[in-house]
Amino acid sequence: MAEHEDGEGGAPHEAPAETRAGFVALIGVPNAGKSTLLNALVGAKVSIVSRKVQTTRALVRGIVMEDAAQVVLVDTPGIFAPKRRLDRAMVHSAWSGASDADAVCLLVDARKGADEEVETILRRLPDVKRPKILILNKIDLIARERLLELVAKLNAAVSFEDTFLISALKGDGIADLRKALARRMPPGPWLYPEDQISDAPLRMLAAEITREKIYDRLHEELPYRSTVETDQWQVRPDGSVRIEQTIFVERESQRSIVLGKGGQTIKAIGHAARIEIAEAAESKVHLFLHVKVRENWADDPARYREMGLEFPTG
Repeated sequence: MAEHEDGEGGAPHEAPAETRAGFVALIGVPNAGKSTLLNALVGAKVSIVSRKVQTTRALVRGIVMEDAAQVVLVDTPGIFAPKRRLDRAMVHSAWSGASDADAVCLLVDARKGADEEVETILRRLPDVKRPKILILNKIDLIARERLLELVAKLNAAVSFEDTFLISALKGDGIADLRKALARRMPPGPWLYPEDQISDAPLRMLAAEITREKIYDRLHEELPYRSTVETDQWQVRPDGSVRIEQTIFVERESQRSIVLGKGGQTIKAIGHAARIEIAEAAESKVHLFLHVKVRENWADDPARYREMGLEFPTG
């Protein structure tokens, strides 16, 4: 077992009259930009962003306040053709999130257009009996003529109530989208305190941050079937937090990759993760990382519960 410490580092608000609150599900294929959009709408990082596909595994909720409306955004796992049990759990989670929401936003990468994966979603989307909104992302990267053709094609396939053209990374169109989503929320009391930006426990967010840093550091060297769990979250008398996390991989060779020569890789991962976890926790953090081999962890029901996924028995 490897261990490394990386050094230094409300109460609900009384809502005004005529409040509105509800849920909006963000669905799309992997790498469409859902996590980037979620973070842009919330105005803070609440979801893992990575170049690797299929990085969002559970339903991550970000909370947006717009005037008297509270919009609870659900960043679902990317929808793709599932091959393994973990894949099936993620796709099931995405569609269940869409079915439970007050509105569903389909996010499409404008550069890729209506490819085969998007077409698969379009065929199933009419079965979701919720208001549907089309969001084309990365519009700054394609010609306007092609963009308008794509808008027409997608709206011909599914009856979308509205279409938004945005760049989640640059922030273009985000303010208009935020206002439009707020207007669609049903009247009712706020579901969370006014200053809360996510309902994900800090323990889970911390694990997601570390997982993101693994991806950032290792790129294609490590399969996406690695996972991180926060084992201990201990607040010390001085207000700092001692965190112990375990990185699970499936083979000893993967463990060696995560550790790196002389432990340099795990040290870099820990250093990057600690900085962001400290920002999220708003306190000094002492982060200890362990790397363990657990063969076939992706077939272990306990790991699914930890990620907030339903274990597929089929």
